[in-house]
Amino acid sequence: MVTDIQTVTVVVPVYNNRDTLVELCRQLDALEVDGAHLDVVFVVDGSPDDSADVLRAVVGSMRWATTLVELSRNFGSFSAIREGLRRSAGDAVVVISADLQEPPDLIPAFIAEMRRSGADVVLGTRTGRSDPWHSRVSASLFWRAYRRFVQRDMPKGGIDVFALDRRALEALLRMEECNTSIVGQLLWIGFTRSSVDYQRHARRSGRSGWTLRKKLRYMTDSVFSFTDLPVRLMLGVGLVGSFAILVGSGVVLVQRAMGNIEVPGYAALMLALLLVGFVLVFGLGVIGSYLWRTYENSKGRPSSIVRSVQEFESALEKGRTENLGGADDR
Repeated sequence: MVTDIQTVTVVVPVYNNRDTLVELCRQLDALEVDGAHLDVVFVVDGSPDDSADVLRAVVGSMRWATTLVELSRNFGSFSAIREGLRRSAGDAVVVISADLQEPPDLIPAFIAEMRRSGADVVLGTRTGRSDPWHSRVSASLFWRAYRRFVQRDMPKGGIDVFALDRRALEALLRMEECNTSIVGQLLWIGFTRSSVDYQRHARRSGRSGWTLRKKLRYMTDSVFSFTDLPVRLMLGVGLVGSFAILVGSGVVLVQRAMGNIEVPGYAALMLALLLVGFVLVFGLGVIGSYLWRTYENSKGRPSSIVRSVQEFESALEKGRTENLGGADDR
Protein backbone atom coordinates (compact mmCIF):
# COMPACT_ATOMS: atom_id res chain seq x y z
CA MET A 1 0.00 0.00 0.00
CA VAL A 2 1.38 3.38 -1.01
CA THR A 3 -0.30 6.49 0.33
CA ASP A 4 2.73 8.78 0.02
CA ILE A 5 2.82 8.91 -3.78
CA GLN A 6 5.49 11.23 -5.10
CA THR A 7 5.83 9.97 -8.68
CA VAL A 8 3.27 8.49 -11.07
CA THR A 9 4.12 6.66 -14.30
CA VAL A 10 1.47 6.64 -17.02
CA VAL A 11 1.68 3.68 -19.44
CA VAL A 12 0.01 4.10 -22.83
CA PRO A 13 -0.05 1.24 -25.39
CA VAL A 14 -0.29 2.62 -28.94
CA TYR A 15 -1.61 0.89 -32.06
CA ASN A 16 -3.19 2.75 -34.99
CA ASN A 17 -3.80 5.86 -32.84
CA ARG A 18 -2.10 8.59 -34.87
CA ASP A 19 -5.29 10.72 -35.03
CA THR A 20 -5.68 10.97 -31.24
CA LEU A 21 -2.08 11.19 -30.08
CA VAL A 22 -1.65 14.96 -30.31
CA GLU A 23 -4.81 15.58 -28.30
CA LEU A 24 -3.86 12.83 -25.84
CA CYS A 25 -0.47 14.44 -25.24
CA ARG A 26 -2.13 17.84 -24.81
CA GLN A 27 -4.49 16.44 -22.18
CA LEU A 28 -1.71 14.58 -20.39
CA ASP A 29 0.37 17.77 -20.39
CA ALA A 30 -2.47 19.68 -18.73
CA LEU A 31 -2.94 17.17 -15.90
CA GLU A 32 -2.25 18.10 -12.31
CA VAL A 33 -1.85 15.32 -9.76
CA ASP A 34 -1.77 16.85 -6.31
CA GLY A 35 1.68 16.42 -4.77
CA ALA A 36 2.99 14.06 -7.46
CA HIS A 37 5.21 14.29 -10.51
CA LEU A 38 4.26 12.48 -13.72
CA ASP A 39 6.25 10.65 -16.35
CA VAL A 40 4.80 8.89 -19.39
CA VAL A 41 5.77 5.67 -21.17
CA PHE A 42 4.37 5.23 -24.68
CA VAL A 43 4.69 1.72 -26.14
CA VAL A 44 4.13 1.57 -29.90
CA ASP A 45 3.03 -2.01 -30.54
CA GLY A 46 4.23 -2.47 -34.11
CA SER A 47 1.66 0.05 -35.32
CA PRO A 48 1.31 0.09 -39.14
CA ASP A 49 0.66 3.85 -39.19
CA ASP A 50 3.07 6.65 -38.28
CA SER A 51 2.11 6.80 -34.60
CA ALA A 52 5.76 6.65 -33.55
CA ASP A 53 6.68 9.61 -35.77
CA VAL A 54 3.74 11.63 -34.43
CA LEU A 55 4.85 10.97 -30.87
CA ARG A 56 8.47 11.88 -31.60
CA ALA A 57 7.29 15.23 -32.95
CA VAL A 58 5.16 15.99 -29.89
CA VAL A 59 6.59 14.51 -26.71
CA GLY A 60 9.76 16.60 -26.74
CA SER A 61 7.73 19.67 -25.84
CA MET A 62 5.72 18.01 -23.05
CA ARG A 63 6.23 19.21 -19.51
CA TRP A 64 6.53 15.59 -18.35
CA ALA A 65 9.51 13.31 -18.99
CA THR A 66 8.58 10.74 -21.63
CA THR A 67 9.87 7.37 -22.80
CA LEU A 68 8.98 6.16 -26.28
CA VAL A 69 9.30 2.40 -26.76
CA GLU A 70 8.86 0.77 -30.17
CA LEU A 71 8.31 -2.98 -30.35
CA SER A 72 9.71 -5.00 -33.24
CA ARG A 73 6.21 -6.09 -34.34
CA ASN A 74 2.65 -6.26 -33.11
CA PHE A 75 2.66 -8.46 -30.00
CA GLY A 76 -0.79 -7.48 -28.71
CA SER A 77 -1.97 -4.86 -26.24
CA PHE A 78 -1.27 -6.97 -23.13
CA SER A 79 2.35 -7.50 -24.15
CA ALA A 80 2.69 -3.78 -24.88
CA ILE A 81 1.26 -2.91 -21.47
CA ARG A 82 3.62 -5.36 -19.78
CA GLU A 83 6.60 -3.79 -21.55
CA GLY A 84 5.48 -0.38 -20.34
CA LEU A 85 5.04 -1.66 -16.80
CA ARG A 86 8.59 -3.03 -16.81
CA ARG A 87 9.87 0.47 -17.58
CA SER A 88 7.75 2.21 -14.94
CA ALA A 89 9.64 3.87 -12.11
CA GLY A 90 6.81 5.65 -10.28
CA ASP A 91 5.45 4.96 -6.82
CA ALA A 92 2.18 4.29 -8.63
CA VAL A 93 1.46 3.29 -12.23
CA VAL A 94 -1.63 4.07 -14.30
CA VAL A 95 -2.44 2.24 -17.54
CA ILE A 96 -4.67 4.12 -19.96
CA SER A 97 -5.62 3.68 -23.62
CA ALA A 98 -4.51 6.00 -26.43
CA ASP A 99 -7.87 6.36 -28.19
CA LEU A 100 -9.28 8.86 -25.63
CA GLN A 101 -12.34 6.68 -24.94
CA GLU A 102 -11.05 6.48 -21.37
CA PRO A 103 -10.45 10.12 -20.36
CA PRO A 104 -6.95 11.01 -19.08
CA ASP A 105 -8.47 12.93 -16.18
CA LEU A 106 -9.05 9.50 -14.63
CA ILE A 107 -5.35 9.56 -13.69
CA PRO A 108 -5.61 12.11 -10.83
CA ALA A 109 -8.89 10.45 -9.80
CA PHE A 110 -7.11 7.09 -9.52
CA ILE A 111 -4.29 8.55 -7.43
CA ALA A 112 -6.73 10.40 -5.18
CA GLU A 113 -8.69 7.18 -4.61
CA MET A 114 -5.50 5.23 -3.92
CA ARG A 115 -4.50 7.79 -1.30
CA ARG A 116 -7.98 7.97 0.22
CA SER A 117 -8.66 4.23 0.46
CA GLY A 118 -5.11 2.92 0.81
CA ALA A 119 -5.87 0.40 -1.96
CA ASP A 120 -3.05 -1.29 -3.82
CA VAL A 121 -5.09 -1.54 -7.04
CA VAL A 122 -7.70 0.87 -8.40
CA LEU A 123 -9.90 -0.24 -11.31
CA GLY A 124 -11.79 1.96 -13.73
CA THR A 125 -15.40 0.74 -13.85
CA ARG A 126 -17.70 1.94 -16.61
CA THR A 127 -21.07 3.39 -15.68
CA GLY A 128 -21.92 3.72 -19.36
CA ARG A 129 -20.42 3.72 -22.82
CA SER A 130 -21.07 5.98 -25.81
CA ASP A 131 -20.73 3.14 -28.32
CA PRO A 132 -23.12 1.91 -31.06
CA TRP A 133 -25.94 -0.30 -29.74
CA HIS A 134 -24.54 -3.49 -31.28
CA SER A 135 -21.17 -2.86 -29.60
CA ARG A 136 -22.88 -2.33 -26.25
CA VAL A 137 -24.91 -5.53 -26.62
CA SER A 138 -21.95 -7.69 -27.70
CA ALA A 139 -19.74 -6.24 -24.93
CA SER A 140 -22.45 -6.87 -22.34
CA LEU A 141 -22.86 -10.50 -23.41
CA PHE A 142 -19.12 -11.03 -23.53
CA TRP A 143 -18.42 -9.70 -20.06
CA ARG A 144 -21.45 -11.47 -18.61
CA ALA A 145 -20.08 -14.78 -19.90
CA TYR A 146 -16.61 -13.88 -18.61
CA ARG A 147 -17.94 -13.14 -15.13
CA ARG A 148 -20.03 -16.31 -15.14
CA PHE A 149 -17.41 -18.78 -16.32
CA VAL A 150 -13.96 -17.27 -15.67
CA GLN A 151 -13.58 -14.63 -12.92
CA ARG A 152 -16.60 -13.60 -10.91
CA ASP A 153 -14.95 -10.47 -9.50
CA MET A 154 -14.43 -8.97 -12.96
CA PRO A 155 -16.35 -5.63 -13.18
CA LYS A 156 -19.48 -5.83 -15.33
CA GLY A 157 -17.99 -3.75 -18.14
CA GLY A 158 -14.51 -5.28 -17.99
CA ILE A 159 -11.28 -3.40 -17.28
CA ASP A 160 -9.57 -1.06 -19.72
CA VAL A 161 -7.84 1.34 -17.32
CA PHE A 162 -6.33 0.71 -13.91
CA ALA A 163 -3.75 1.90 -11.40
CA LEU A 164 -1.53 -0.06 -9.06
CA ASP A 165 1.12 0.64 -6.50
CA ARG A 166 4.70 -0.59 -6.53
CA ARG A 167 4.04 -3.74 -4.53
CA ALA A 168 1.18 -4.88 -6.77
CA LEU A 169 3.24 -3.99 -9.86
CA GLU A 170 6.16 -6.16 -8.78
CA ALA A 171 3.80 -9.07 -8.08
CA LEU A 172 2.21 -8.67 -11.50
CA LEU A 173 5.56 -8.57 -13.30
CA ARG A 174 6.66 -11.82 -11.64
CA MET A 175 3.98 -13.62 -13.64
CA GLU A 176 5.64 -14.46 -16.97
CA GLU A 177 3.08 -16.39 -19.01
CA CYS A 178 2.25 -16.65 -22.70
CA ASN A 179 -1.26 -16.44 -24.12
CA THR A 180 -2.85 -15.06 -20.99
CA SER A 181 -4.68 -11.93 -19.85
CA ILE A 182 -2.91 -9.22 -17.88
CA VAL A 183 -6.34 -8.09 -16.64
CA GLY A 184 -7.02 -11.59 -15.35
CA GLN A 185 -3.61 -11.60 -13.67
CA LEU A 186 -4.39 -8.23 -12.09
CA LEU A 187 -7.45 -9.75 -10.43
CA TRP A 188 -5.65 -13.00 -9.58
CA ILE A 189 -2.82 -11.38 -7.57
CA GLY A 190 -5.31 -10.06 -5.03
CA PHE A 191 -4.23 -7.13 -2.81
CA THR A 192 -6.71 -4.51 -1.68
CA ARG A 193 -8.81 -3.08 -4.51
CA SER A 194 -10.97 -0.04 -5.05
CA SER A 195 -12.64 1.49 -8.10
CA VAL A 196 -13.40 4.75 -9.85
CA ASP A 197 -16.54 5.08 -12.00
CA TYR A 198 -16.41 6.78 -15.37
CA GLN A 199 -18.37 7.23 -18.58
CA ARG A 200 -16.64 5.79 -21.62
CA HIS A 201 -16.41 8.35 -24.42
CA ALA A 202 -17.31 7.75 -28.06
CA ARG A 203 -14.47 6.83 -30.40
CA ARG A 204 -13.09 9.98 -32.05
CA SER A 205 -11.62 8.33 -35.13
CA GLY A 206 -10.92 4.98 -36.69
CA ARG A 207 -12.43 1.62 -35.86
CA SER A 208 -12.09 -0.53 -32.78
CA GLY A 209 -9.56 -3.33 -33.04
CA TRP A 210 -11.57 -5.30 -30.47
CA THR A 211 -13.01 -7.68 -33.08
CA LEU A 212 -15.08 -10.81 -32.52
CA ARG A 213 -12.04 -12.97 -33.30
CA LYS A 214 -9.97 -11.13 -30.65
CA LYS A 215 -12.80 -11.40 -28.13
CA LEU A 216 -13.00 -15.16 -28.67
CA ARG A 217 -9.20 -15.47 -28.38
CA TYR A 218 -9.23 -13.38 -25.21
CA MET A 219 -12.01 -15.51 -23.73
CA THR A 220 -10.20 -18.74 -24.65
CA ASP A 221 -6.89 -17.58 -23.16
CA SER A 222 -8.66 -16.45 -19.99
CA VAL A 223 -10.63 -19.68 -19.64
CA PHE A 224 -7.55 -21.91 -19.96
CA SER A 225 -5.41 -19.63 -17.76
CA PHE A 226 -7.72 -18.83 -14.85
CA THR A 227 -10.29 -21.61 -14.50
CA ASP A 228 -10.54 -25.41 -14.66
CA LEU A 229 -13.91 -25.11 -16.42
CA PRO A 230 -12.80 -27.04 -19.56
CA VAL A 231 -11.62 -30.00 -17.46
CA ARG A 232 -14.82 -30.00 -15.42
CA LEU A 233 -16.85 -29.66 -18.59
CA MET A 234 -15.00 -32.56 -20.16
CA LEU A 235 -15.65 -34.66 -17.05
CA GLY A 236 -19.33 -33.70 -17.13
CA VAL A 237 -19.62 -34.60 -20.82
CA GLY A 238 -17.92 -37.91 -20.10
CA LEU A 239 -20.33 -38.67 -17.28
CA VAL A 240 -23.37 -37.66 -19.31
CA GLY A 241 -22.08 -39.64 -22.29
CA SER A 242 -21.53 -42.70 -20.12
CA PHE A 243 -25.03 -42.42 -18.70
CA ALA A 244 -26.46 -42.00 -22.20
CA ILE A 245 -24.59 -45.08 -23.38
CA LEU A 246 -25.96 -47.11 -20.47
CA VAL A 247 -29.51 -45.95 -21.15
CA GLY A 248 -29.11 -46.49 -24.88
CA SER A 249 -27.71 -49.94 -24.28
CA GLY A 250 -30.72 -50.80 -22.12
CA VAL A 251 -33.09 -49.57 -24.81
CA VAL A 252 -31.25 -51.58 -27.47
CA LEU A 253 -31.41 -54.73 -25.34
CA VAL A 254 -35.14 -54.31 -24.77
CA GLN A 255 -35.77 -53.67 -28.47
CA ARG A 256 -33.62 -56.66 -29.40
CA ALA A 257 -35.53 -58.90 -27.01
CA MET A 258 -38.83 -57.68 -28.51
CA GLY A 259 -37.58 -58.45 -32.01
CA ASN A 260 -37.78 -54.84 -33.23
CA ILE A 261 -34.17 -54.74 -34.45
CA GLU A 262 -33.68 -56.78 -37.55
CA VAL A 263 -29.94 -56.22 -38.04
CA PRO A 264 -28.16 -57.63 -35.00
CA GLY A 265 -25.84 -55.18 -33.25
CA TYR A 266 -26.30 -52.30 -35.71
CA ALA A 267 -28.12 -49.85 -33.43
CA ALA A 268 -25.91 -50.51 -30.43
CA LEU A 269 -22.74 -50.22 -32.49
CA MET A 270 -23.72 -46.89 -34.07
CA LEU A 271 -24.87 -45.43 -30.75
CA ALA A 272 -21.64 -46.38 -29.03
CA LEU A 273 -19.45 -45.11 -31.85
CA LEU A 274 -21.16 -41.72 -32.03
CA LEU A 275 -21.20 -41.02 -28.32
CA VAL A 276 -17.73 -42.33 -27.55
CA GLY A 277 -16.33 -40.57 -30.61
CA PHE A 278 -17.82 -37.25 -29.50
CA VAL A 279 -16.45 -37.59 -25.97
CA LEU A 280 -12.99 -38.53 -27.23
CA VAL A 281 -12.75 -35.69 -29.77
CA PHE A 282 -13.98 -33.12 -27.24
CA GLY A 283 -11.59 -34.39 -24.59
CA LEU A 284 -8.62 -34.36 -26.96
CA GLY A 285 -9.41 -30.77 -27.90
CA VAL A 286 -9.40 -29.68 -24.26
CA ILE A 287 -6.21 -31.59 -23.44
CA GLY A 288 -4.55 -30.28 -26.60
CA SER A 289 -5.32 -26.68 -25.60
CA TYR A 290 -3.65 -27.16 -22.22
CA LEU A 291 -0.67 -28.96 -23.75
CA TRP A 292 -0.18 -26.21 -26.33
CA ARG A 293 -0.16 -23.53 -23.64
CA THR A 294 2.26 -25.56 -21.54
CA TYR A 295 4.53 -25.93 -24.55
CA GLU A 296 4.37 -22.20 -25.33
CA ASN A 297 5.35 -21.30 -21.77
CA SER A 298 8.16 -23.87 -21.74
CA LYS A 299 9.88 -22.10 -24.66
CA GLY A 300 10.80 -19.18 -22.43
CA ARG A 301 10.29 -16.62 -25.20
CA PRO A 302 9.82 -12.99 -24.13
CA SER A 303 6.31 -11.56 -24.36
CA SER A 304 7.67 -8.77 -26.59
CA ILE A 305 10.88 -7.59 -28.29
CA VAL A 306 11.93 -3.96 -28.17
CA ARG A 307 13.10 -2.37 -31.41
CA SER A 308 14.11 1.01 -29.97
CA VAL A 309 13.81 3.16 -26.84
CA GLN A 310 13.99 6.95 -26.77
CA GLU A 311 13.88 9.06 -23.64
CA PHE A 312 12.74 12.68 -23.76
CA GLU A 313 13.53 15.10 -20.97
CA SER A 314 10.62 17.10 -19.64
CA ALA A 315 10.25 20.62 -21.01
CA LEU A 316 10.55 21.94 -17.44
CA GLU A 317 13.87 20.18 -16.85
CA LYS A 318 15.10 21.12 -20.32
CA GLY A 319 14.32 24.79 -19.67
CA ARG A 320 16.02 24.65 -16.29
CA THR A 321 19.14 23.12 -17.86
CA GLU A 322 19.26 25.76 -20.57
CA ASN A 323 18.89 28.53 -18.01
CA LEU A 324 21.69 27.12 -15.93
CA GLY A 325 23.85 26.87 -19.02
CA GLY A 326 23.13 30.49 -19.86
CA ALA A 327 24.00 31.56 -16.32
CA ASP A 328 27.31 29.72 -16.55
CA ASP A 329 28.11 31.46 -19.82
CA ARG A 330 27.63 34.80 -18.14
